[in-house]
Amino acid sequence: MELLKEICKIHAPSGEELAMSKFLLKYIKQNQNKWKIKPKIHFGDGFQDNIILVFGDNPRTAIFSHMDSIGFTVKYDNEIVKIGGPITTEGIILVGEDSIGKIEGKLTTKKNRLFIDFHRNIERGTSLTFKIDFRETEDFIQSCYIDNRLGVWNCLQIAKTLEEGIIVFSSWEEHGGGSVGYLGKFIYDTYNINQALISDITWITKGVKHGKGCVISLRDSGIPRKSYVNKIIDIAKEAAIPFQLEVESTGGSDGNGLQKSDYPWDWCFVGAPEDNVHSPDEKVHKKDIDSMVRLYKQLLKKL
Repeated sequence: MELLKEICKIHAPSGEELAMSKFLLKYIKQNQNKWKIKPKIHFGDGFQDNIILVFGDNPRTAIFSHMDSIGFTVKYDNEIVKIGGPITTEGIILVGEDSIGKIEGKLTTKKNRLFIDFHRNIERGTSLTFKIDFRETEDFIQSCYIDNRLGVWNCLQIAKTLEEGIIVFSSWEEHGGGSVGYLGKFIYDTYNINQALISDITWITKGVKHGKGCVISLRDSGIPRKSYVNKIIDIAKEAAIPFQLEVESTGGSDGNGLQKSDYPWDWCFVGAPEDNVHSPDEKVHKKDIDSMVRLYKQLLKKL
């Protein structure tokens, strides 16, 4: 969990994924020689802050995992506006940095507007995120930005033994997406791949509980192709890996971006569920993390 704690600390709200991208590139270059297959890395010009790792000569499936988090942008006179959908409970501690120095202050509300309580005016456009408090017990991990740093962490675990496949670290998902369309085009055109897994984090709900296995989503605001989802369910059953099925009417992921693209992508959201969504206290059961990693390893072999 030390790696997860480290990446949860990185300041990378939607639109500012550069710090996370730099961390991942450094980590990949330091560790790739220990992995079973050394991947080909696509990044830089034409990819913005996104990263594509290609393992093997005949990859069949791509994993998409978004690097960004929710947060806030400073407007005028320390008023703030949301990046994505963070909770806005008064007293939550926000952190950031502008050209003058580091920032830490409490979220406040005045006449239905959001502010940060800070001793000076913060420069316009400065982004703020929740202050991290990473907690680990025998059964749970809890922190801000488990969504989606746990999805990123999952990909780094898969990379250790992956022989054939593609891992994509994408941007902007929390604030409407925008990168997976052209990333999907590149992968489809270059590697003739059109099936994807979405390594992201979903919700604890009436039908999804802690410790019962990672979630295979049948639908959210997007509806994946049922025949493809059924393949994933069959692989999970055959491997005897615990999982839960999810049906929701709202929410979304990089899968929505793939579905709205001009390319025939099959996709399915597969990820651990969390409580206290989009708050400083997101909470995931370790059994569900274990299930997620094990299931991804099987899916990359069998799909």
